[in-house]
Amino acid sequence: QQGGGIGYDFSTLRPRGAVVHGIGADASGPLSFMDVWDAMCRTIMSAGSRRGAMMATLACDHPDIEAFVEAKQEPGRLSMFNLSVLVTDAFMQAVREDQAWPLTFDGTVYRVVQARDLWERIMRATYAAAEPGVIFIDRINRRNNLHYCETIRATNPCGEQPLPPYGACLLGSINLAALVTQPFEDDAALDMAALEALVPTAVRMLDNAIDVSRFPLDAQRQEAQAKRRIGLGITGLADALICCGLRYGSSEAVATTERWMAAFRKAAYQASIDLAAEKGPFPLFDREAYLAGESIRELDQDLRDGIAKHGIRNALVTSVAPTGTISLLADNISSGLEPVFSFAYTRRILQPDGSRREEEVSDHAYRLFRRLKGPDASLTEAFVDAQTLEPAAHLVMQAAVQRYIDSSVSKTINLPADISFEAFKDVYIQAYDLGCKGCTTYRPNEITGAVLTVQSEERQSEAPEASLAATPLAAPAEGDVVYMTDPLARPAVLPGCTYKLRWPESDHAIYITLNDILQESPGKGGGSKEPRRRPFEIFINSKNMEHYAWTLALTRMISAVFRRGGDVSFVVEELKAVFDPRGGAWMEGRYVPSLLAAIGGVIEQHMVEIGFLQPKERPQLGAQDGAVKIAATAGSQRFAQCPKCGSAGLIRQEGCDLCTSCGYSKCS
Repeated sequence: QQGGGIGYDFSTLRPRGAVVHGIGADASGPLSFMDVWDAMCRTIMSAGSRRGAMMATLACDHPDIEAFVEAKQEPGRLSMFNLSVLVTDAFMQAVREDQAWPLTFDGTVYRVVQARDLWERIMRATYAAAEPGVIFIDRINRRNNLHYCETIRATNPCGEQPLPPYGACLLGSINLAALVTQPFEDDAALDMAALEALVPTAVRMLDNAIDVSRFPLDAQRQEAQAKRRIGLGITGLADALICCGLRYGSSEAVATTERWMAAFRKAAYQASIDLAAEKGPFPLFDREAYLAGESIRELDQDLRDGIAKHGIRNALVTSVAPTGTISLLADNISSGLEPVFSFAYTRRILQPDGSRREEEVSDHAYRLFRRLKGPDASLTEAFVDAQTLEPAAHLVMQAAVQRYIDSSVSKTINLPADISFEAFKDVYIQAYDLGCKGCTTYRPNEITGAVLTVQSEERQSEAPEASLAATPLAAPAEGDVVYMTDPLARPAVLPGCTYKLRWPESDHAIYITLNDILQESPGKGGGSKEPRRRPFEIFINSKNMEHYAWTLALTRMISAVFRRGGDVSFVVEELKAVFDPRGGAWMEGRYVPSLLAAIGGVIEQHMVEIGFLQPKERPQLGAQDGAVKIAATAGSQRFAQCPKCGSAGLIRQEGCDLCTSCGYSKCS
């Protein structure tokens, strides 16, 4: 056992400003306590090697809900938490009907707002910062198999396990990609017999784990043994669909997924019924109340008859969890029910001597296709990644899987940066209407600093174009290289450009200004050559004062080199060769090993744009294959730094931060 996370419902805490009777003081509110919990989680390492993960929930009618919703608009605040709003059916109805919505605590109405206005604030915050998520809490409780003996108010950090107080996750996954027979052939199919044979073994294994686990708290042990809740799920769904020639999100893929999940659920419940016949049902089993449950009423009649006769060993049986590390170990298959995030990327592998070796890795289905069909075969239309899918494709697949899962599923809906706010809001309405138990989205933004798509911008000169008197210099000693014996005096006005650079570790952008000078040198026979533009000085500015000292020193040194003349292109090469031991970042499809290297890249770009350097052919990290582009993280993506291995490989998937380099997951 290593790693873990916890979920809290902060709705039981008084709102800010509420009177605390007995001491004559005002309550500080849930957010103040969350800040304390956040600091605690940063301080205490989970399993001694990594920070913990936490989920914080707050009811949609809590008086501090607006402050909760906007908490993560402040960069760096509550970074150890995933935030979710507990949304009720009544609230969704009030939103549809534009009704007033009272914010209450302990029977006291503190304020009344319009439901649509509050929903708008939730959506605006999520649109800007990817949080908070939304949990449809009434649906979770209504469809809970244990509706008669518990009330759910929170989930684990990734959201696939809605749990009561002291509830604990016990999760496992079946690799669907490994069960496909005749992959990429016309008769490709999932081996249903193999699936039905695997599931009972997995259910028995998870049930046994309840008895042999050492729980940190006795209350956790009692909760687990009284209800024997397990969460068997699936992984590799997207790869399995690709191997069967089905595009993720298509009507054929949805129908096939439902058929697979129906068989999976039937096998899992039958296995738990058989265990009940062998060992007895879970202690809190109430036959009449259990069979009256909404989810149980949807089971096949033979399963309901089995429960009526023998009971069931596990109160809840199925759940689809984030499987980042598991998927890496299982030949880099797609994770859980997610689409393939990227078909190829680079991993940094820790060596015995402590160094790291970079290795190109590719998705299981892509690699299998190349092995079976050859390197030149055109990819099928089934090869589609998370970034190119429409939101509707994510939603229908989430709903199709959720329909056959009694707990919940972990899923992130990746959205384009340019999606309109109205379309963004519609994703959440559709998730509610389709029967999902929650909704988590990710839209590239400037607050989270996770996976971003960086669009190239047209840069215009910050300084006015000036008519400069070209300064005649001595004849060049070597070709076009001009050497100066003395630094050139700075003219009053210089042309230049300012570039905006964002680095994952910094909350503030860095602005790099490069100003140029025109030089002309005598040609053969004393004639003048065309004036040549070359860099003369550099300035770096940022709101982050941590950068001030070293950027000031760096720019003064580089500017001095520029003013001495000669072949100053070595400055670019020296900066680009600097490696940060904490890891670099993906920028415009290339791995940049440090912030200094990124600055060197900006200087190189400027030198190319002014004609001082010849443009170099940039290596292609991806390949164009028919109509599908397989790229290392889809072209121009940038990744945040992993807090465990330091590499720039942190992606957002299944509601969690996952490192493609070392397998770190924030939520497990």
